[in-house]
Amino acid sequence: MHFSDRIQRVEPSATLAISNLAGELEAEGADVVDLSVGEPDFPTPENIVDAGQDAMDAGHTGYTSSNGIAELKEAIAEKLQADGLDHEAENVIVTPGAKQALYEAIQTLVDDGDEVVLLDPAWVSYEAMVKLAGGDLNRVDLAPHDFQLEPALDELGEEISDETELLVVNSPNNPTGAVYSDSALAGVADLAVEHDVTVISDEIYQQITYGEEPTSLGTFEGMADRTVTVNGFSKAYSMTGWRLGYFAAPEAVISQAGKLHSHSVSCATNFVQHAGIEALRNTDESVSEMVEAFAERREFLLDRLGDEDVAAPEPDGAFYLMIPVADDDQTWCEDALEQAHVATVPGSAFGAPGYARISYANSKERIGEAVDRLVDADLL
Repeated sequence: MHFSDRIQRVEPSATLAISNLAGELEAEGADVVDLSVGEPDFPTPENIVDAGQDAMDAGHTGYTSSNGIAELKEAIAEKLQADGLDHEAENVIVTPGAKQALYEAIQTLVDDGDEVVLLDPAWVSYEAMVKLAGGDLNRVDLAPHDFQLEPALDELGEEISDETELLVVNSPNNPTGAVYSDSALAGVADLAVEHDVTVISDEIYQQITYGEEPTSLGTFEGMADRTVTVNGFSKAYSMTGWRLGYFAAPEAVISQAGKLHSHSVSCATNFVQHAGIEALRNTDESVSEMVEAFAERREFLLDRLGDEDVAAPEPDGAFYLMIPVADDDQTWCEDALEQAHVATVPGSAFGAPGYARISYANSKERIGEAVDRLVDADLL
């Protein structure tokens, strides 16, 4: 059987591969502390679940208009406007998860041979999506700068040129938890305007921060007409399995991306979209409680790592941090799983060899147990 060149350009998701291996060990009876997957361990807030059930009971189980139901798009537009972005409902496409939003945006904007710039460490699927679209990657390494963008602006300036088609920026960041400063984003905006570059701003962790307020990249001067803003419901509202996301962009992008959307997923699930309205309008208190819990876990994990003299850059957002491990981080993560039954993700999957990503979307008890196991196995 013949397989397309495009599908052979990419590898399976490293994060899900580790999770699958952990699942196999658990099926064999092992007690695995899974710190690998980017999934909140809280249930979806009850009011959102009730809204979804009410929508099903009301018969909202058929197709919707392809780009999303009007009330949800209006609620998203209101949220974006509150963030300082000048978008109306017609500038929004609702998707089955933010990952689909990213895929559609990249497929719409990137052609064979187009140059795309990533900031490393970068979420694993950006590279795969660019390769599937036929793009060529340039990468800027932020690891020498404790994963901060501002000290690396000169290096970014060396990679971006008039030949660059797209830059992907993710703040708060997966896998590092870094929140890029306004001055760093202003530097990105200057480069994008100077070289006429389109930017995807992945803001899926926007609401999960600790003392730092992220700014939407599209609010900077000259960026409104060249920024695709991606967000979703999985992380802040603990709705990973509901699969609901969106992107907002200038009208021309929405017009073109809408063709791919209509020919692929048709629309996001009807009753899930109704639950999304409830999430946006009536769930701030639950989000704050989850973020407070993540903050406590972050401090707990940093303290435990500090006790073991592990120097990890302090994350200001999301629920991840990167720890320095062996040069062969893949083997380190495999040893951590097999010897200590602790699941992490190798940094090389994100373009950061020598590190491992730890998710603290788990209880303090289990996080502490994971550190103890890694110490006992001489891996920390």
